[in-house]
Amino acid sequence: MGQAPKNWPKVNLTPNAQVVLARRYLKQENGQVVETAEDMIYRVASVVARIEEDLYGKGKEATKALVKEFYTMMANLEFMPNSPTLMNAGRDLGQLSACFVLPVEDSMEEIFDAIKNAAIIHKSGGGTGFSFSRLRPKNSMVRSTGGVASGPVSFMKVFNSATEAVKQGGTRRGANMGILRVDHPDIIDFIQCKEDNKEITNFNISVGITNKFMQAVREGRPYDLIDPHTNSTVGQLSAPEIFNKIVDHAWQNGEPGIVFIDRLNEGNPTPLLGEIEATNPCGEQPLLPNEACNLGSINLKLMVIEKDGKMVINWERLSQVTRLSVRFLDNVIDANQYPLQIIETVVKGNRKIGLGVMGFADMLILLQASYSTEDAVEYAEKVMKFIQTEARIESQRLAEERGTFPNYEGSIYDGVMKLRNATLTTIAPTGTISMICSASSGVEPLFAVAYTKTVMDGTALVEVNPLFEAFAKEFGFYSEELMRKIADRGTVLGLPEVPNWVQEVFTTAQEIAPEWHIRIQAAFQKYTDNAVSKTINFANSATREEIAEAYRLADELNCKGLTVYRDGSREEQVLSTGTSAGQSETEESSEWVIPKTPFIPEVNTVVPRPRPTTTVGVTEKIKIGCGNLYVSVNADEKGICEVFTNTGRAGGCSSQSEATARLISIALRSGLSVDAITEQVKGIRCPACIRREGVNVTSCPDAIARVIRKYSEVGINFSDVQMKAKETALVREGTGPDKPGSAPSGKVTVKKARAKVASANACPECGKSINHESGCVVCTHCGYSKCG
Repeated sequence: MGQAPKNWPKVNLTPNAQVVLARRYLKQENGQVVETAEDMIYRVASVVARIEEDLYGKGKEATKALVKEFYTMMANLEFMPNSPTLMNAGRDLGQLSACFVLPVEDSMEEIFDAIKNAAIIHKSGGGTGFSFSRLRPKNSMVRSTGGVASGPVSFMKVFNSATEAVKQGGTRRGANMGILRVDHPDIIDFIQCKEDNKEITNFNISVGITNKFMQAVREGRPYDLIDPHTNSTVGQLSAPEIFNKIVDHAWQNGEPGIVFIDRLNEGNPTPLLGEIEATNPCGEQPLLPNEACNLGSINLKLMVIEKDGKMVINWERLSQVTRLSVRFLDNVIDANQYPLQIIETVVKGNRKIGLGVMGFADMLILLQASYSTEDAVEYAEKVMKFIQTEARIESQRLAEERGTFPNYEGSIYDGVMKLRNATLTTIAPTGTISMICSASSGVEPLFAVAYTKTVMDGTALVEVNPLFEAFAKEFGFYSEELMRKIADRGTVLGLPEVPNWVQEVFTTAQEIAPEWHIRIQAAFQKYTDNAVSKTINFANSATREEIAEAYRLADELNCKGLTVYRDGSREEQVLSTGTSAGQSETEESSEWVIPKTPFIPEVNTVVPRPRPTTTVGVTEKIKIGCGNLYVSVNADEKGICEVFTNTGRAGGCSSQSEATARLISIALRSGLSVDAITEQVKGIRCPACIRREGVNVTSCPDAIARVIRKYSEVGINFSDVQMKAKETALVREGTGPDKPGSAPSGKVTVKKARAKVASANACPECGKSINHESGCVVCTHCGYSKCG
C-alpha cells in the first residue's frame, strides 16, 4: 500500500500503545517492524476505500478523498475497526473478521465438518461460536451403529483438543463459545463441565435461557427437557434448582454465563433464514450459522468538547464519525477474504455490521458524571440512541446507492425501511484497540485509577489514568507520592487528599454496585441491534444471592446475556482441593434451592459440639498494621476446635479479632471444614496492614486464616508440633507480601499453590495480571486480548 502521505495527520500514541502496535499490528519482515502507525492506518484505509472504485463505480479522485477521510478518522483515534482488519487488510491473509458462528449438526460427519471448519478459522486468526443444542443427549440410541450417543459435553472436549492442536501448530489459539439450551437433557453436565477447568480450557460457555425456563423459576416449578433429535419431552427438572446450579458455578469461577436465547431471536432480523442459536466468543454478536462479525468502535472520549465554559457532547462530530464508520464497515464486507465459501455467501447475504463504542467511562469523567448514577444511565441511552439513528440513516443512504442487503425480502425491515445492513450496532469488547486509542474499554467503568507496571529491567513504573492526572493537576491535588499511593491501592476512595466529587467520578469496576453495571448494560442494549458485551464485576465477598439477583435484574431489564466475575474466584477454584474423595465443593453447595423470593438457601439446624476440657495448641506472633497479633490454635482428638487472638493492646482491632476468633471457633465445633471457614476470611484487606512495610498479611482475619490453615495441614500434638511446623512453609516466608487467596488448601504445597494462582489469573503471553472486562480477558501490560 506504500507509505502514508507525509502531510496527512500524525497518530498521537502513548508509549504503551506504541508497544502494543509494534508487537501485534505493524507489518514485520524478518522480525523487524517495517511500517509506522501512519502506514498501517493508510494501508487499512486504502484497502477499504478502494472497494468503492472496484465494485461501486466511484471515480479515482473520489476514492482518494474517501481514503483520506477514513485515514483521518482513524489517525485521530476517533474510530477503530476490530483487530483482524488492522492486522490483515492489504496483506496476503486478508481475513478481516474477528469471530464466526458455525453449525454443529447431529451426525458424526457434520460434527467433524464443524471441527475442521473451526480449525481453518482459528488458523486464520478468528474465533468461533457453537450451539451444541442440536446434538442428541448422552446414552441416546444411535440407530446407524446400534451404539449410544456420548452427548454434547464429550464432543466439546474434541473441539477443545482441536483448538489446542491449532495453537500447538504455531498459530495463536482461537477462542470458542459453547452454548447449550437450558431445556437440553444434558444441561446439568454442561453447567458442570468447567468445574476443574482442565478439559475444556479453550471455551467460554453460556446456558441458553428460555422465556419458559425463567417463568418456571419465578413460579418455583419444574420445566420440560426436550430431546432435540425427536423434539419430544423426555423429562423434567426443577427450574429453581437448575437456576441455583448456574448461579453456584458462576459464583465459583464466572462460568457459565447466560444468554437469553428467546430474546436474541426476538431481535433476529431475518427469521425466515432460521433461528439464532449461538454468539461469538464474547457474547456481543448473535449470529446465524456460518455468519461472521464485522465490528468497529467509536471513541466517545473524543466526542466531548468544551463549549461556553462547559464540557458537552459534540453531537455534530459524533454524527459524522458514525456515518463514515457505517460506510467503512459496509466496505469491509466486500474487502474481506473469507476462510470458507459458505461464510462469504451468508455474510454478504445479510451484510450485518456491528458499530459500537469505547471510552464511555472517559466520556462520563469529562462530563463529571459518576458511573453509578441516573445521569450515567441517561447518557448511555441518549448516546446509543443517537448512534443507532445516525447509523440507520447512513444504511438507508447506502441502500439507495448500492441496494438493500440480498436477504432483505422477508426480513423484519421488508416494507418498513430499506437498509443496506441487516444489523448495525453492537457493543463489543475493545481491549486492545482501546489501548491503542488510550480510551476506557467498551462501556466498562475504569478497572483502576492507577497501577504499578514492572518493565523489562525490573523497574516499577506507576501508570496513572491520564484523565485523573489531568484532574489532579488542574484542581491542585497532584503529587507523585499520591499517585504511588493510589497505584498501591488501585482506588481513590477514602483518600482525604482527593476531593469527594472526584472520588465519585473516578469509581472503579469493583466499587460499583452490580445493579449499576447491569443498568448501564441495559441502557446500551435498548438501542443496540445485536448485544452488549460487558462483565458484571463482584467483590470476592459477594454471595450467591447477589449473583442470582443480578441474573433476575438482567432478565427484567431486557439484557440479552450476562457475564459475571467475582474477584479472585478463578484463583480460588484452582486451590479448591480440600474436599473429600468423590465429592466436589460444587456438589456440596448445589443442594440448596432457590425459592421464588428471596434467594435463601435451605439449611439444617446445626448444634456445635461442646468445648473439651483439655486442648493442645500453638501460638504464633504475626506482625500486623497496628502492632503484633498473637494467634492461638487449639485442637482436640477430632482436630482444630478453637482459636484465640490477642493484640496486646486495646481498641477496635482487638475486639474485632476476638469476635472473628469466637465465630471461627463455634463454626469449627459445628462441623464446618477449615477450608470452608478460611475461604471466607482469607484475603480480607485492611489499609493499616497494606500500607505498612514488612507486613505479610492483608488484615487480622487474613492472619488468623493463614495460621489455622497451616496447622490444619501439619496437625497439632504434643510431640511433633514444633518439628512439623518447621517443615511446613511458614505463612510469613518470603520477602514480599503474599497475594490474597494464595494460601494452600488440602495437599497443595505453598509453592505449588502460588504457581497455580499465577497461571490462573496471569496473561498467557507476558505473565502479568489480567483484567476481566466486557465478557473478555485483557492484559494492560502487553496488549493481549482473548477476544483479539
